[in-house]
Parts: sequence; C-alpha cells; structure tokens
Amino acid sequence: MTEDAVSQQAAKRASKYAMSVDVEDYFQVWAFSDVVSRDSWDGFRPRFGDATRQCLDLFDRRSVKATFFCLGWIAERDPDLIRDIVARGHELASHGYDHTKATEQDRGVFFEDVFRTKKILEDIAGVSVNGYRAAGFSITGETPWAHEALAEAGYAYSSSSHPISHDHYGDAAAPQTPHCPVAGSALLEAPVATTSLMGRRISCAGGGWFRAMPLSVSKRLIASASASLDGPVIFYFHPWEIDPDQPRIRTASYKSKFRHYLNLRSMAGKLDKLLAWRPWGRIDQALGVGGSS
Repeated sequence: MTEDAVSQQAAKRASKYAMSVDVEDYFQVWAFSDVVSRDSWDGFRPRFGDATRQCLDLFDRRSVKATFFCLGWIAERDPDLIRDIVARGHELASHGYDHTKATEQDRGVFFEDVFRTKKILEDIAGVSVNGYRAAGFSITGETPWAHEALAEAGYAYSSSSHPISHDHYGDAAAPQTPHCPVAGSALLEAPVATTSLMGRRISCAGGGWFRAMPLSVSKRLIASASASLDGPVIFYFHPWEIDPDQPRIRTASYKSKFRHYLNLRSMAGKLDKLLAWRPWGRIDQALGVGGSS
C-alpha cells in the first residue's frame, strides 16, 4: 500500500470521530444564568484563557485537531487565544456572542448575534468561520427560523442539536445524523453523538454525561454510535471542565452545582485517555464542508 493510500485511509478513519470544545468560562454556563447576570461577567476574574490553552496543549500531545466554538465576548477579550487556536491547526467556529439561547431570541436578534460573532472571529483570526453551535443546543422545533438565519449569515454547518430528552435541552424526535434542514440550502445540521440503549436514545457526546460515566461505559456507547450513525461521532466538552480549582458559585441551586462540579478533578486524565483511544479530528473536515484553515 502506498504512503498516499495509507494517509487517505487514516483521514477516512479520523473523519468518523470529531472533537469539539465550547469555549466559555465557568460563570457563563447556562445552568448558572439565573444567579449570574451577563452584566456581572466583567466582574469575574477570567479563567477561560488558561483552561483553553491547557486544552490546546493536551491536543498537541495527542496530535488531535478539534473544532473550537468560541463566544464573541471571549474573542474580544482575548484575541491572542483565538489566533492561537487557528495557529495550532484547529477549526475556529462560533458559539454566539454571549451564550444566549436561540429559544430566547427572535429571528432578527438571532441573525444579528450569529452574523456579528462570525465577523468578530473572522476579523481577529483572518480565516473563514463555517460552523456554529447554539448555547444549550437550543436549535429545536421551537426555532424553525434558526437554520435559515444561519445560512443567510454565511455558515456552512451547525452542530446545535442534541437529539435526546433532557430537562435543559434536546429534542428526542430530531434526526441523529447530519442533514440539510433548509430546502434549497447546503447548510448542514450535524447533531452531537447519541446512541440507543434498551430502546431509548442516550447521549454519548461528552460534557456532564462523560464526567458522570465510567470511561469504559463511554467508550462502549461511542463505539455503538460509530457503528450505527451515518456520519461523524461528534464529542464536546468545555475548558472549565478541566479546571477543578475554579471558584464556586455558591448561590446556584444544589442540582446545578452537582452537575457542574461533578468529577472535575478527574476530567483531564479521562479526556486524555479518550483522545488516545480513537483518531479524533475537526468537525468541518469530518463533514467535508468549507475550507481547511
């Protein structure tokens, strides 16, 4: 087998597993939004820069390229971080400006948000931004206009669907594989990974689910998703999940605190083992959309 053939086979295998990072700080998560207002964000000492650079270093050690969905708010405050993400070979994508859910916006406000954030990121990094992920996976049946707005704003894909039943997000009736949600548009919606267990859809996409489960269980579920899904297995996590020493939000509800702080101290080591287990790559390359920046 020629070297080119080997490289092509490796690229094909890598395209089955896509790694992504939602770049937001510990005080910006939706679960704390009822006790931490956006007006107060600048009063917190930011930790996203160090935590995201730890993610970059971890990916470098494992030779992994990933997709980073970044808030415009963060990009404005640390443009060097945005440029570093691109310089290390990762995909730069949009997470909206300030982590407002699509379900809390109308079409006009949503369009302005996604268009503005795309421009902020592109102006800082000098690359095209093709991907978008809504805060809280909030593109659902409640936002029938969202994909049209994303296509109009110039995005090539969205990874904003978590097709499960959950109290904070999700749509258990949504497709589990990449699809074109807008007639006449090439825009793709690429859901994060799910699989079936005892006839019920469950998540194997990362985040709190990954922190809560034993690594062996996560691997089995991801392998199941890989075998059953017609498209890439998309995994995600946040930089704050590998920052166990982050300040605690004492006023949050017990349920929110339990979910947010669960197993933070073991997350980096667990993630490192997952990265070594399969050949993870960028979402844009896994979907074959846009150009490689």
